[in-house]
Amino acid sequence: MTHEFNKIVEEGIKANTNGLKSVLASVVALDGSSYRRPGVRMLILENETLIGAVSGGCVEKEILLQAQTVFKNGVPKIMTYDGRYRLGCEGVLYILIEPFNPDREFINTFSECLKNRKPFEVLSYFEKREGVNSEFGSFVKIDKESFPLDRSHTKSRISKWSVFKQVMPPCFKLLIVGSEHDAVQLCKYAALTGWEVTILARATESKSIKYFPGAHAIYATTPEDFDVSNIDNQTAITLMTHNFAYDLRYLVALQKVTPNYIGLLGPIRRRDDLMSQFIEYCLEIPDEFLDSIHGPAGLNIGSETPQEIAISIVSEILAYTRNQEPISLSKKVGKIHSK
Repeated sequence: MTHEFNKIVEEGIKANTNGLKSVLASVVALDGSSYRRPGVRMLILENETLIGAVSGGCVEKEILLQAQTVFKNGVPKIMTYDGRYRLGCEGVLYILIEPFNPDREFINTFSECLKNRKPFEVLSYFEKREGVNSEFGSFVKIDKESFPLDRSHTKSRISKWSVFKQVMPPCFKLLIVGSEHDAVQLCKYAALTGWEVTILARATESKSIKYFPGAHAIYATTPEDFDVSNIDNQTAITLMTHNFAYDLRYLVALQKVTPNYIGLLGPIRRRDDLMSQFIEYCLEIPDEFLDSIHGPAGLNIGSETPQEIAISIVSEILAYTRNQEPISLSKKVGKIHSK
């Protein structure tokens, strides 16, 4: 959800800069089940533009109506939405609606936090019933310092209220090693998922970032020259250069980092040959690194086209990252979400 929160902050800052007020709506509690869980947010601009969503669409209209008083008086409120009679989800949502007007110190600190790939916390103080209260509101905790999302808010008496805490990891990142047509498709689908996508092309290639819709950056480099220091456990990597020697060189270059996932394109025989030679080059490989390697990359969903293969790979990364065994939801016993 980090990318969703970041998008809300970006759009809220832009709106405030342009003289538009903005209001933040956050689902802070839930009785029963719903389309999405607590921690989802939506930004409402004064011109009724909506950024993000907290449900499948019905709740948003009610939030827009409820937000009008917050625009007028600047006082946070809790609204409830009973989906048992409207959505069929058998749940009651508790939604905190508050002004979004952070100060410059938060904006600068938050930007550095994202850049340095640090986790942060969002804490929302509220009471689990409908009502208006100037002491309600949200804070972002970065390192040991807390910043209000409304600069006029203070922490004077918030300790007596319920608090919804949400730990936000660094934005999930996908590193695509390769720049052919299939890499372009994977980039598109990963960007739609909200991931930060970086493309590694060969040093001799002249492709620009315009060739990869949704990409954050592109580097023309060699495996030996690429800086791997920013690869962490919130990073997935796909090796798709279509060149055996190049993929091998990248595996060797990556051996001392701890990515979340490494995907190898190609058939099983190619994977086995690649891993055999890799282990010959690198005799002391941590088990954690070897466990992160998946080849052939992707889930077995019958993919044939580059677009379908991209869906397969993105799906496997999601399942592996969230420790899920992929099955049809129609065959799952119990709730969709375990938490």
